[in-house]
Amino acid sequence: MRAASWRRTWPGLAASLVAGAVPALSFPAPAWWWLAWVGIVPLLLVVRAAPDVRVAAMRAWCGMAGYVLATQYWLLPSAGPLVIVLAIGLGALWLPWGAAVHLLLGEPVTVGRMFAAIPVSPSAWVLAEAVRSVPALGGPWALLGASQWNQPVTLSSASLGGVWLTSFLIVAANTALAGAILQRRNAVWMVGAAAALGCAALGPAWFWLGPVPPAGPTARVALVQPGDIEDAGARQAAGEALTKELQGRRLDLIVWGESSVGVDVIGRPEVMASLADISRRVGADLLINVDARDATGAIRKSSVLIGPEGSRGVYAKMRLVPFGEYVPLRPVFGWAARHTKAADEDRQRGSGLEVLHTGRGMAIGPLISFETTFSDQPRELVQRGAQLLVFQSSTSTYQGSWAQPQLASKVAVHAAEVGHPAVHTGLSGVSSAFDARGERLGWYDATERGVLVVDVPLGAHTTVFQRLGNWVLAMALSILACAIALAALRFRAVRRATRRTG
Repeated sequence: MRAASWRRTWPGLAASLVAGAVPALSFPAPAWWWLAWVGIVPLLLVVRAAPDVRVAAMRAWCGMAGYVLATQYWLLPSAGPLVIVLAIGLGALWLPWGAAVHLLLGEPVTVGRMFAAIPVSPSAWVLAEAVRSVPALGGPWALLGASQWNQPVTLSSASLGGVWLTSFLIVAANTALAGAILQRRNAVWMVGAAAALGCAALGPAWFWLGPVPPAGPTARVALVQPGDIEDAGARQAAGEALTKELQGRRLDLIVWGESSVGVDVIGRPEVMASLADISRRVGADLLINVDARDATGAIRKSSVLIGPEGSRGVYAKMRLVPFGEYVPLRPVFGWAARHTKAADEDRQRGSGLEVLHTGRGMAIGPLISFETTFSDQPRELVQRGAQLLVFQSSTSTYQGSWAQPQLASKVAVHAAEVGHPAVHTGLSGVSSAFDARGERLGWYDATERGVLVVDVPLGAHTTVFQRLGNWVLAMALSILACAIALAALRFRAVRRATRRTG
């Protein structure tokens, strides 16, 4: 009996795994942003067609495991089978979403349940995204809303409610489309299609009718991308050589990628003096990134702003990559370092965010690699007065994979969220720059070696998300709580009616 039951179940799980992977094509490198607005419909239909709630939840689980595997396949060479464990663990967060979809879109299909699904389904989805965004679980990688990075018109919704609102609208539109497909009456089909169109239209409406960043000064920023160079000394030398070629370009800031310097420049006066001399000769401040052991014996990753006279300030990375830069609960999971490329020694965290000031008075907010994926840190830096967000990364381990453009694309999302321009330097690619609305100013692919010089408008504005923060998550939690309460009340009423008739 169990074998027969499994034979009936596994085709649906396999279909879910494939359907869940489809939206991955909306992220870089394919970057088919439009696919996100219809790409979840197949998974919705597979989940709602399950024979019961338990199987529907399992299908959602498999579907989202497929989503994680498809968007983070590039982890396989370094993490090995741990990637499968990660996908299974993160996919489980969508179990409630699968149950909600089945209960609201499953047979019999009614108009009331279909319209209830439009807010409930995205609420369950967004809350699952919020939980998976915890740094210890790998952070907010490939959040559905981030798929709109290369379409500022639809990304504009992020300025209202962050990437969470964009995710919410995408899932709501997909849910409305699925409901319209399931409804055979023309009037209801049209209403469902109109609801989907309304969700998709909110971002464009705000883009065209909402506030526009005021005109302001322009900063000329150089992003130095020397390429995939393993030796730390050769890597620094390549960065120095490219930077020296910028003399006479009238730059305001030069940005190197993560781990561009392999020695502690604060503890090595001769190295600091050499870099300060380069800054003096080129005529612009230099933001480098140090990955080295400091005077205390600890290894930190730090952004150091250097002017003609030396250091102007330091920011030490706060959020570290699980297993990549530290091993959570090392006494328990220390074995991972022996079988994967997990860190042999934990990096140390910085104590807080820092806004650094260039010699020309520009306030910059530096963030490093993994921190590029989070929305709260750019928001805090802007609150502290940052005019320009500056991200430094090194994805050389995943050279040539989708990881590099995925990370660079997140910069557009944060620029739109907080209404401030942002630049990103990838040591070996991809480097990118965006204005305060998420419009692309420059893109330097991972195959390129050299310097990307971008004129960045510093005009900025205070967005709704900047003022109100994660109000979408509070709304989603309230919607889901109300839905659960109403379902419990209805279940209790049905039980009472059954007892009376019994």
